[in-house]
Amino acid sequence: MNQFISFVIKETKHIVRDRRTMLILFGVPVVMMLIFGFAITTDVRNVKVTVVTAVMNPRIQQVVQRIDASEYFVVTQTVSNTQEAKQLLADHQADMAIVFSNDFANERYSEQASAQFLVDYTDPNMAEQRVSYIQQIIMDELRSQQTAQQQAIANTKLLYNPQMKSAYNFVPGIMGMLLMLICAMMTSVSIVREKERGTMEVLLVSPVKPLYIMIAKTVPYFVLSIFILISILLISKFILAVPIEGSVITILAVSLLYIVLALALGMLISVVSQTQVVALLISGMLLIMPSTMLSGMIYPIESMPTVIQYISTIVPTRWYVSAIKKVMIMGVGVDMIYEELIIMLGMTLLFLGIALKKFKIRLS
Repeated sequence: MNQFISFVIKETKHIVRDRRTMLILFGVPVVMMLIFGFAITTDVRNVKVTVVTAVMNPRIQQVVQRIDASEYFVVTQTVSNTQEAKQLLADHQADMAIVFSNDFANERYSEQASAQFLVDYTDPNMAEQRVSYIQQIIMDELRSQQTAQQQAIANTKLLYNPQMKSAYNFVPGIMGMLLMLICAMMTSVSIVREKERGTMEVLLVSPVKPLYIMIAKTVPYFVLSIFILISILLISKFILAVPIEGSVITILAVSLLYIVLALALGMLISVVSQTQVVALLISGMLLIMPSTMLSGMIYPIESMPTVIQYISTIVPTRWYVSAIKKVMIMGVGVDMIYEELIIMLGMTLLFLGIALKKFKIRLS
């Protein structure tokens, strides 16, 4: 046991002394959280709106003022016909236009009384969000005016993300990607580096069992990952204002299982790689890209082609992101994430078993 602890201390000292490794471990998570939280966002902000109406009566004026007062839209111009509005859209002086019908302007609320939206649809997802936001604002204003249209307007209640912040979706995905990057990639590179330097053979002839040597290489990254996980949760809560609705203990338990899974995958990559370059390439192709594209962080799993949905089932990050979203954002209990936990546990045992088997074969 003393020798095992000595190996753990030795690996920890190597990590702490390597400034580049420490920068990757602690600098990258903070920077990526801030970038995805503030810079890379799908939130609707400062959308330039042009109003098209023949008559600016008090009722339309109230609707326009309500739109302009929101944090999402800025009413820049008012024109009298749709051609002018289309020209403003083409010149990028407006992002969307609202065309109020004559019946709307004359306050004759009927089936013909309506508002039409002219929207730049070069980015369909963002365009849909903008239309949804501005429709909600108009509905709220019409309700407050107690018009005859009030009965025809459906009441919408936003669950789990009432402020419609993209950080609610990105934070679980970033947690999964960062933990996979740090645990799997750094572990695989660390073990392969011992092979390249020729020090692995020295370690293997020591009295410590080879299995303990592999575990000792992963223990420091396991401990560091816990600190990084706590840092991510603190940044999410106090800087990005993403609430933690569920049990913190459940979040930590799910994350610890995922960390062990990532470490087991890192061990497997290290066994099949002979150089650090190969380990980095395998990690990049098998970890970073799938974790980003197939985890549901950027694109909903349900919107993917059926074949891609099946492929995404072998991506560990998909199941972790799904579990963390349910616990952290929706506030559900462990009983609602049994499927994700069982799949992650199965992957952990599979990767660990294959890695140890291949490691023993290489020793024989």
